[in-house]
Amino acid sequence: MRFEIQRADFWKRISAFLFDIILLGIVIVGAAAAMSAILGYDKHMAIVEQVEKEYTEKYGVNTELTEEEMAALSAEERAIYDAYDEARQKDERLIIGYNILLRLMFTILSVSVLIAYVIMELVIPIFFKNGQTLGKKIFGLAVIHTNGVRLRGQAHFIRTIIGKCLIETLVPIYFAYMTIFGSLGIVGLVVLVLMAGLQLFALISTRTRSAIHDLISDTVVVDMASQMIFENADELIAYKTKIHEEMVNQKEY
Repeated sequence: MRFEIQRADFWKRISAFLFDIILLGIVIVGAAAAMSAILGYDKHMAIVEQVEKEYTEKYGVNTELTEEEMAALSAEERAIYDAYDEARQKDERLIIGYNILLRLMFTILSVSVLIAYVIMELVIPIFFKNGQTLGKKIFGLAVIHTNGVRLRGQAHFIRTIIGKCLIETLVPIYFAYMTIFGSLGIVGLVVLVLMAGLQLFALISTRTRSAIHDLISDTVVVDMASQMIFENADELIAYKTKIHEEMVNQKEY
């Protein structure tokens, strides 16, 4: 019997991926809610909203006007609105408040993503063995090294935390955040497009149709039912040696 990698069916991989993404999202939302409570996000938001309310009441402006409605304002109404906007932009309470909220948003999101990946994509696969998330367990998939050897702790960490969490999730989140709220502008958008293109190129061009996290950890998703998995490199070498000897014996006959 010759050893071969039994690469998982594409649709099984997609199904397991979607299932895991849903679960990951649920954990992220739960972790974010807990982090918000711990860091007092709602308290800072309430302060900002109270200051904003003071200005809208003082100037009597409607902050929910559409672009068409803004364009239709009279010169006097426009002057009042501009005075309102200038006053609030100079208010230290709002400047500090919004800066705190933006930092908290990024911190809460980043930590929540990390917590979700550690639980769903690191702890659970180590518990189940064979790199199986809940989705992969349900659809009969496993993750192994490309030589057929079982994944160990270090490989799990590289694949999940460095590959999936950091490179494929947190880095894009950072650039998206800085593009929307920071000063990166078009540069951030270009970086996001390039990263998406790199991931797509990896999926299309590699023999095993592997994503970045699989490439950096030398892993592949396989069909659990038909895949031979070796405990270590020594077991793999012993198997190959046995196969070689059997082939030599067959030729002698």
